[in-house]
Amino acid sequence: MRWRDYGQSSNVEDRRGLGGRGLAIGGGGIGVLVLALAAMLCGVDPQQLLEGLPSQTQTQQQPGQASNSAKPAPADENRQFVGAVMKMTEDIWGEILPQQSRIRYRQPKLVLFNGQVSSTCGYASAATGPFYCPGDEKLYLDFDFFQELRQQFRAPGDFAQAYVIAHEVGHHVQNLLGTMDKVSARAKVIVSR
Repeated sequence: MRWRDYGQSSNVEDRRGLGGRGLAIGGGGIGVLVLALAAMLCGVDPQQLLEGLPSQTQTQQQPGQASNSAKPAPADENRQFVGAVMKMTEDIWGEILPQQSRIRYRQPKLVLFNGQVSSTCGYASAATGPFYCPGDEKLYLDFDFFQELRQQFRAPGDFAQAYVIAHEVGHHVQNLLGTMDKVSARAKVIVSR
């Protein structure tokens, strides 16, 4: 089956191009003040630091919050691809999980981002790579990782990319089954010994 012939998931949240840079420099206005005070304590002229900052304060878009200034990203092939892969995982796990474990499959969301993102698991940068956050039941993906797959890992093509998404969906299934909680509990016991 070709992915282009498959439907699209409605569980893809596109946050590409939305805020985040203000937090990267220290959390907005309060961060700038803390940075200026730290600079003064270290004998650096705070004016030099402040000149390098953007002139407008940029705010972090909160999940589920609409932005009036951000334009939705245009439909692109990567977006269409992940939408089709997510739809496939939803169809398959929606059938298999109830049959094999009598647990209803709750569909996760896939969040697309650039650079850095906020989740209930904390802030993460693109360097983190794709990840699943059990706290909000969302998968996070920066498309730059697909380029890393091709160049660094020598894993080009649709199959490698689909595998990455399916792998993160697998963590969601582990969360639904309670496997993640069991592993965390065991890790705490081992660490406390």
